[in-house]
Amino acid sequence: MPSRKYDSRPRMIRHRRVRKKVQGVTERPRLAVFRSSRYIYAQVIDDSAAQTLVSSSSLDSEVKAGGPRGKIDGAAAVGASVAKRAIAKGIKTVVFDRAGYKYHGRVRALADAARKEGLKF
Repeated sequence: MPSRKYDSRPRMIRHRRVRKKVQGVTERPRLAVFRSSRYIYAQVIDDSAAQTLVSSSSLDSEVKAGGPRGKIDGAAAVGASVAKRAIAKGIKTVVFDRAGYKYHGRVRALADAARKEGLKF
């Protein structure tokens, strides 16, 4: 099997290891986080149906409406936004998938803001 270009990167190794254990089902979907150098994205995914139920990112107009903010404040706004949207759809508990990123900085700010809005991990 040919190797992929980025398979040997430490984050991808951690991500594959975590995804073996973290599975989102209908009762408890997966809150997946993707972090680029500039933006942050969050999705609530039902893996059994292979469907994204709710999503939010730092590019959303709802998140941008708060005015200029730094990366950590923007991540917290994304966490609050995705939690509000999930609760509006009747999703109260999720499995947190940090996608191999360290639970620190922007990833932690997103998770804490989602918990503060009422989403349970």
